[in-house]
Amino acid sequence: MKKWTLLLAGCTLLSRLSAQETFPVNGVADKREQCYAFTHATIVKDIKTTLQDATLVIRKGKIVSVGNDVSIPKDAVVINCKSKYIYPSFVDLYSDYGITAPQREARGFDFRAPAQLNSNQKGAYGWNQALHTDVDASGIFAVDDNKAKTLRDAGFGTVLSHQKDGIARGTGVLATLANEKENLVILKEKASAHYSFSKGTSTQSYPSSVMGSIALLRQTYLDAKWYKGNPTAEGVNLTLQYWNEEQTLPQIFEANDKWAALRADRIGDEFGVQYILKAGGNEYQRLKEMKATGATFILPLNYPQAMDVEDPNDARAVSLADMKNWEMAPAEAGLFEKEGIPFTITAADLKDTKQFIANLRKAIEYGLSESKALEALTKTPATLIGAYDKVGSIETGKLANFIITTGPVFAEKTTFLQNWVQGDKYDVKNDGWSPVTGTYSVTVKGAAGSKTYTLDVKNENSASIIGTDTIPAKFSFDGKLVKLSFGETKKSRSSIRLSGVSSDSSWQGNGVDTAGNNLYWTAAFVKALAETKDSARHKMPVKLGKVTYPFDGYGWEELPKQETILIKNATVWTNEKDGKIEGTDVLVKNGKIAAIGKNLSEAGARIIDGTGKHLTPGIIDEHSHIAAASINEGAQSVTAEVRIADNLNPDDINIYRQLSGGVTSSHILHGSANTIGGQTQLIKLRWGLDDDGLKFKGADPFIKFALGENVKRTTSQNNNRFPDTRMGVEQVLNDAFERATAYQKALAADPTTRRDLELDALVEIMNKKRFITCHSYVQSEITATMRIAEKYGFRVNTFTHILEGYKVADKMKVHGANASTFSDWWAYKVEVTDAIPYNAALMTKMGLNVCINSDDAEMARRLNQEAAKSVKYGGLTEEEAFKMVTLNPAKALHVEDKVGSIKTGKDADLVLWSANPLSIYAKAEKTIVDGTVYYDIDRDQQLRKQITAERTRLVNKMLAEKKAGGAVTPARPSFQVILSCGDHDHHDGLFTVDAGDEMNNTTN
Repeated sequence: MKKWTLLLAGCTLLSRLSAQETFPVNGVADKREQCYAFTHATIVKDIKTTLQDATLVIRKGKIVSVGNDVSIPKDAVVINCKSKYIYPSFVDLYSDYGITAPQREARGFDFRAPAQLNSNQKGAYGWNQALHTDVDASGIFAVDDNKAKTLRDAGFGTVLSHQKDGIARGTGVLATLANEKENLVILKEKASAHYSFSKGTSTQSYPSSVMGSIALLRQTYLDAKWYKGNPTAEGVNLTLQYWNEEQTLPQIFEANDKWAALRADRIGDEFGVQYILKAGGNEYQRLKEMKATGATFILPLNYPQAMDVEDPNDARAVSLADMKNWEMAPAEAGLFEKEGIPFTITAADLKDTKQFIANLRKAIEYGLSESKALEALTKTPATLIGAYDKVGSIETGKLANFIITTGPVFAEKTTFLQNWVQGDKYDVKNDGWSPVTGTYSVTVKGAAGSKTYTLDVKNENSASIIGTDTIPAKFSFDGKLVKLSFGETKKSRSSIRLSGVSSDSSWQGNGVDTAGNNLYWTAAFVKALAETKDSARHKMPVKLGKVTYPFDGYGWEELPKQETILIKNATVWTNEKDGKIEGTDVLVKNGKIAAIGKNLSEAGARIIDGTGKHLTPGIIDEHSHIAAASINEGAQSVTAEVRIADNLNPDDINIYRQLSGGVTSSHILHGSANTIGGQTQLIKLRWGLDDDGLKFKGADPFIKFALGENVKRTTSQNNNRFPDTRMGVEQVLNDAFERATAYQKALAADPTTRRDLELDALVEIMNKKRFITCHSYVQSEITATMRIAEKYGFRVNTFTHILEGYKVADKMKVHGANASTFSDWWAYKVEVTDAIPYNAALMTKMGLNVCINSDDAEMARRLNQEAAKSVKYGGLTEEEAFKMVTLNPAKALHVEDKVGSIKTGKDADLVLWSANPLSIYAKAEKTIVDGTVYYDIDRDQQLRKQITAERTRLVNKMLAEKKAGGAVTPARPSFQVILSCGDHDHHDGLFTVDAGDEMNNTTN
């Protein structure tokens, strides 16, 4: 017989007795102790220990005892938990509960509006207002029971809360979700330190890019270290003081993206900090790299919704990458578990916390084990924050934070009944405490005798009488009161009406029949209802697509491997003294060019027939802006501290597109927004590798300078950033190197001099350890810049754009500069009025090393054709022209010993063309980097078919989701922002590129 247990009406929450005697009592003080005993429960103490038919005793908000042989105190309120489960309440490490969100004003850098150059924070703080190290979450924390309820209903009992604003966000507070005074719920006032790449509400112009945020963090670590020993030299700097105090706390970094996670981890590695990384949901796309960080991740369960792709025009605008991510994102936690990457789970990022449990169950459906899910919500977060002695398991001495459920906590049909926090009961769905479903024997007694009926109860509002015929019944049960009415036959209506209450072992009450005769009735539980399969909810095994590298249609399921390759009988453009050699073989081995000649052979080599085809060195783009999350840090006139290397984006589809145009190396430049911009990064287009794998190892470091209109910004009437004239640009250069000279002398005299990342880069230039590529147009500025360089003992390595180069080629030759120019761009702004298409040829004939560059993601796919224009405009030979996109940029970038020509011992960066590479009809059939085929025209054709099939599969899957009644969102086009030299990034933490397949859209 089923037992029914009522929670006593008098068992209400008692006022907490504590040290708040200092708080006045408005009324009569209640000093009764709280003591409860939960009996006959299945108690899951932690992931390793589950007790059957056990008892839990709590007093004064703490666990007194738990076990199978527990003495129940005489003053305890006993709560029968038969058939109930008790679990430790969850812990969330990434919350802003109780913290008022800061006002988010218009922020970021806008070159069309006056810039806020200095911090507007009052007090003895540092120079940048995006550093909120002074924020102490415990000082602004306020209990909010309405918001706490949504989290308690999801199973949480404790949260780590902080103000989600800025790059350095101050400290977090660890608090329970009890509805008590703040001083009673706070477990740790300063429990953690928080960081991000997002400047948040700061209206200060710097930083305006991802790389600027990274530079600010790196410089602050250096400044804080210096401040420890030099407070008198600095004076009072509260920003650095608080920063130093917070370094002993757990360090939590909001990355929100797979590449941002790697960027953050590298900052931590540089300064000896292991961050706990807040994820964004796409980290499963790079599990190997995530594991290598050694970090614990905080995983959100904010999965993308299916899109409404019923309209084919809407569907074609959605990238394959976005559709793949919709399908695979719920598998992230399970994939992390499989890979052995430690993680916790958070309700952060969810628009509606009510979705948390449903999404968690979806994660389990997609591969996450229930034990790991529980661990990620209890022990792991509690341990990370140093609070496992208080929360995270059900053990004697810990806080009485636990949830009571109707079954295993993550089972689909399980209901959360109550969440007890610090010994206080908070109902979640308490009317489900006594589950009503089942078969009952109902006995009705009246003057005419008694009759027994069989009653099947499906839920609190649905039941039927089972006999020869099944008779519908009107039924309701609210946990205490029962109402039942039914007819004896199908033809009669409501012939019997009953009402009553539930007791410990049965229902009983009174009623009347149709004639008004009084009745007495009882009901006893017989058995549970048989489980019925709901075909509509039957879940098939989850079938997912595959992770590719990069995560789009043109990615690799397995990264390509270096091969031994023998290319036979091609026309080889050596770029060496041998020139073009007909009918020649080239052997590639161990990533290098091993041999060049006729009739070569190599056992086990992959043979590629080059008959009728042309083999050239890979094209090198001296001036590019692809594969980066941000390009300009334009907030200041000198930002030599920022590095393109810090924000490479290996997912950029332009890497693949440019491989299809024969490009094997690209020099990724900072933009032209400031006089001295950021440090550049030479990459090889190793499609599929991570950001570090793209870097051209061993190459000399460069930096971007700029002159002219982009820098002085006279096109904006609101510009308030110096300089405002061309002569001002010259003065900025002079001043920068004056400061660098003084800094170098100070370092030599005192090695403890405060490190300055900006000046470090300038000192490298003066010491010929870093080299300049300079955006330039007007001859007067070019000449002035060479004079500045000569004054400080260095040279400008390369003038890029250099459209008036033909006017000053003689001076450039004497100075020792290279030229990197466009083939025939002109008339796109005032300072290019004197540009001519003969520029490249004229500079070449003057004896300069001349390159043709792209500065444009689309043009880079046809640099071979851009080079060919100088055959027409200037009469260069084919080989001279082709060297301008191969050997000449290799020389300008100081890597001619590795790339730029086909020579034994050089890197095997090669392109096999279908025709003369200077022809508009030539196609790159195979592009090889370091002996690895990264582009193959035949594979490309096959991938296009696979992309079509995969898109069709995913569109149909989304349509099925809609048809089944699942939530869908309007289709969103997937945009790729293509950055260029003059772009000013609207920075808010991170930059992602969605569009990966042939259906993407682009915006300049």
